[in-house]
Amino acid sequence: MAARDKQHSLFYGTVRTVAAALLVFQIFLIAATVHYVMLPMAKRSADDLASLLILSAKTWVELPPQTRKDFELELIREHQFMLFEDVSPLAERTIPLPYLGLLDDALSARLGEAVSVKMTDLDTTWFWADIPAGGKLIRIGFPKSRLLTDPTTMLLLALIATVMLSLLTAYILARRITQPLAHFSQAARRIGAGSIPEDLPHSHVQELAELAATFNQMALQVRELLANRTTLLAGISHDLRTPLARMRLAVEMLPDNSDTKTVERLRCDIEDMNGLIGEFLTLSRDLQQEAPEKIELEAMLREMAEEKNTQGAQVACHVPPGLTVRAGPLALHRVVQNLLGNALRYSDGKPVQIEATRSDDEALINILDRGPGIPPHEMEKVFRPFYRIESSRNADTGGSGLGLAIVQQLCTANGWQVALHARDGGGTVAELRLPLSESQQEQP
Repeated sequence: MAARDKQHSLFYGTVRTVAAALLVFQIFLIAATVHYVMLPMAKRSADDLASLLILSAKTWVELPPQTRKDFELELIREHQFMLFEDVSPLAERTIPLPYLGLLDDALSARLGEAVSVKMTDLDTTWFWADIPAGGKLIRIGFPKSRLLTDPTTMLLLALIATVMLSLLTAYILARRITQPLAHFSQAARRIGAGSIPEDLPHSHVQELAELAATFNQMALQVRELLANRTTLLAGISHDLRTPLARMRLAVEMLPDNSDTKTVERLRCDIEDMNGLIGEFLTLSRDLQQEAPEKIELEAMLREMAEEKNTQGAQVACHVPPGLTVRAGPLALHRVVQNLLGNALRYSDGKPVQIEATRSDDEALINILDRGPGIPPHEMEKVFRPFYRIESSRNADTGGSGLGLAIVQQLCTANGWQVALHARDGGGTVAELRLPLSESQQEQP
């Protein structure tokens, strides 16, 4: 699980890539719109407003004094302009409106001198321009509400909308791509566990539909190959029992003057072959699908420990009461029995411990020995059929080399996890993880 967390998810990687591409495209589109559409329109609007301000100031100066009041009222009513003759200084504007900069440029270009729009901010924000006309300095202004623009808010909303739409679009596209792949991955894991998955749904996309059909056919073929392999293994093992029986009978019928050592060696070889065939038959039987049941670990593990103790071994069992798992009883018994037998075989007569604990929604069964241990580079190899580390290649301790291979096969078929670790202070820890029962998972 930790290794998977470190890897980049295809789904989130696709979301990030598509979202980044859409975001860059939207930013480029906004920049192009601002530069080629909004900016020219804003310059034209600022130039028109500057022209109207200058015209209003010059008209007011040229009017007779008795008509200027009516003109001022008309400007307020029609254009929201306020005009009067004043030279008192005003504060610089503090509102960062790009449009006012364009208005400064338009006024300066029309008047032939630098003009900067100032502001007052009492109850309502007003912008003012001092325009020379008829030898006088006319102050003319308009409220902020006349502009009816808020570019900062507009750009912020556009950016938020761009990000949200980009993420949503990327999510939809990535899900369409990765969801079928997730189905394929889940089905492949089930095939690897020895079970046949349900047929993958056919997609409306031609390539995915062809891939699903091919995968469904492959899954069926793999299942048939596994079934044929198990049947062949069981058949060959069973048929070998007949010639072995004849060989045993022939050995027993040898004359009394036969070499005793040779006869005994033949008997041992026949028994070794018979034991090997028995393990093959057991493996072919155990690989058959078994309905999972609720199993009380304390009772099962203590019974196995007591059985070994009665045979002269030293096995201690530490299992909390009430710990239950959901598993096939025969497969679980075979796995624990093989791990325990392997630990006892290489423990050099020292005590072996069985421990079971709960880890989240899993049960963790550890079988610990104080044997010579396994070199780190051999930890994975010992699960191969007939593989034995060099120090165990003798008749007394070597075994058949199938015990851990059977454990691996059964764990894979049932979706369990098995691993070997070096034990602190010497020895080996065989770790088995399997799911808790439903009732156990509901408990905190």
